Amino acid sequence: MNHLPTAGQQAWKLPRHAHIVVHERDGSDGLVTVYDCGAAQKPPSAQLVGTLGRVDADHRRRPQATGYTLTLREPARLEGQPRNRWVVRA
Repeated sequence: MNHLPTAGQQAWKLPRHAHIVVHERDGSDGLVTVYDCGAAQKPPSAQLVGTLGRVDADHRRRPQATGYTLTLREPARLEGQPRNRWVVRA
């Protein structure tokens, strides 16, 4: 499931205030879930299998029991990398 606006091949636009929930798993790919806004009562915009490798956009990170949550503070792009890796760039 991916309902994010495209920004090129293997790249999608992320709005300001997007929430990214990362569920990590030892030794295998985790789950990256993207919400348009944490305040909106909507289903996720995207769920992707893999690992969030780097975040180059302004954000706030909060740890959770199974991973962490990011709240973006500026518009950004989610870009796919080899081997199910994801990068967020401003």
